[in-house]
Amino acid sequence: MSASRRMLHPGAWWIWAIALAATALRTTDALLLGLIAVVVAYVVSARRTDAPWARSFGSFLRLGVIVIVIRVVFQMLFGVRIEGTTLFTIPSVTLPSWAAGVSLGGPVTAEALVDAARQGLRLAVVLLCFGAASSLCSPYRMLRALPSALYEAGVAITVALTFAPQAIIASRQVRDARRLRGRADRGVRAWAGSAMPVLEGALDRSVALAASMDARGYGRRGAIPVARRRGISALMLLGLCLVAVGAYGLLDATAPAVLRLPPFIAGAVALTASLMLSGRGVERTRYRPDPWRSPEWIVSLSGVAALVAIVIAGRTGAVLEPPASPLAVPQLVPVAAAGILVALLPAWLAPRPPAPLEPTLDPRFEVAA
Repeated sequence: MSASRRMLHPGAWWIWAIALAATALRTTDALLLGLIAVVVAYVVSARRTDAPWARSFGSFLRLGVIVIVIRVVFQMLFGVRIEGTTLFTIPSVTLPSWAAGVSLGGPVTAEALVDAARQGLRLAVVLLCFGAASSLCSPYRMLRALPSALYEAGVAITVALTFAPQAIIASRQVRDARRLRGRADRGVRAWAGSAMPVLEGALDRSVALAASMDARGYGRRGAIPVARRRGISALMLLGLCLVAVGAYGLLDATAPAVLRLPPFIAGAVALTASLMLSGRGVERTRYRPDPWRSPEWIVSLSGVAALVAIVIAGRTGAVLEPPASPLAVPQLVPVAAAGILVALLPAWLAPRPPAPLEPTLDPRFEVAA
């Protein structure tokens, strides 16, 4: 294997994906959201492997389309009625006074549908970002890269991280089995007949992996005093609360400045301290640990650059959430678009994954042309 071909550290891909997801949460501009989706899809196509979990991106893409459709349908049936150009009218039902603000049926306007499509597109792009992280890095390598302090929850994390890849593998096996039996493997009827076997098979595989890890002593606690363990838990809980407050302040442009970076930084420091203190009580060895080199920094910072750019664009007065009424052609925000384009760098600067080993054919079994 050449030095230029290696698996990138999974933490770098997750930082890149989470930063792009946070970028998508700050806007409903269709151009910016579409640009994020294109960037994510291009990087995945350029750097994913042939492993089974790498095929999960298509499933996330289909799930995103379903989310947009459901959001539009819910807007037509139950959404708030927005004044504008009426396209059609759904029979309405009069609701009691305590259900003010909720509607059931009524006139459906173009403005309401466009606004619902924007909201659904934002959630779909967030799903694509997490689907990209699942496709680009192995869940087992991500589990191996977890801090020592998280080993107590390692079994539960194993089930969570491996469920989606195992579901992809199970769906292919169920589809092949249906095809061999002469049954349809595509369409709504095939999905309805395959849903339960796929979910059951994926969950069984994940639980079996977690059970094997637990049988080998994965996640066992070290000799940590009770008082110290409680102090570490309190420090970790405080850090999580502060990070949650700071993240909400960063994503909400109307939040005061005191609820943005200060609590986020304080929470990150508290979490780092709690992880370091908790990790001292866990002893483990690693076989071929994943290195963190300059490509990992480039991938991580390219995603963070997109988030920083859209924050700067919002501070300078750019319209990141176009109003629902009146309808207007979306305007591209140059600063935010430039930051999102920086997130394309992993498509060229991240190391290529190792090429799959090609089976060698014994010359005695070669067939002459």
